[in-house]
Order: sequence, then C-alpha cells, then structure tokens
Amino acid sequence: MQEFLALNGNDVTDHQSGGGAADPTASLRLEVLRDLTIALAREVEALKERNSPDPMRRLNLYKEVRQFEINLIACALARTGGHQTRAAQLLGVKLTTLNAKIKRYGIDMLTIPADSERAA
Repeated sequence: MQEFLALNGNDVTDHQSGGGAADPTASLRLEVLRDLTIALAREVEALKERNSPDPMRRLNLYKEVRQFEINLIACALARTGGHQTRAAQLLGVKLTTLNAKIKRYGIDMLTIPADSERAA
C-alpha cells in the first residue's frame, strides 16, 4: 500500500508541474483528489488491521456508517491540520454539514493529530 501512495503522490506532482498554462483550479482539484486517495488508502489500511468480523456477529448499518464517517472526518481534519474549511472541501461537503457532524459525533478537535505532510 505504501508503494501505491508513493506512486500516486508522484503522479499527481508530475502532472502539476507539467508546464503550460493550466486551469488555476486544476492544481487544487489534483491536490484534493490526492488527499482523498490518501484518506481512502488509510481507511483501507485501517480495515485490514481490524480482525475479521465474526460471521455470526450482528451488523448494524447505522453504527458502521457512523464509525466510518467519524474516522473519515478525523482523517480529513488531520490532513488539513484541523482547518475545518479545507477539511470540508476535501470531503466534498459544506462547512455547515461538517460542523454539524463534528458536533453530532462529538469529535474533539483537540485530539485531532496534525499531519506531518501539512506541517511542512
């Protein structure tokens, strides 16, 4: 998976520096796409780390979706260094929607780790 992330990151960087008069939003769109790809890859890795669910265990769709949303929001906030506006853009939702979900799920902004890639 790490090789995938490295390749994906390099591909986006190569396309961004491709020269020529590019659409000014293209760079932002490529960055958002890269961030979403990384977030998705992290979620896949997190799912691999979980134990295989017991086939007899009863599943609850709402609980599973809730946990997935919490993890995705936390990942987006970490990727943006806690910047909610950029996290909302990254997730493709309105800022008010993100704020409502942060409050509904009780996500503590103080526990969101800063991403080392954004800190640089």
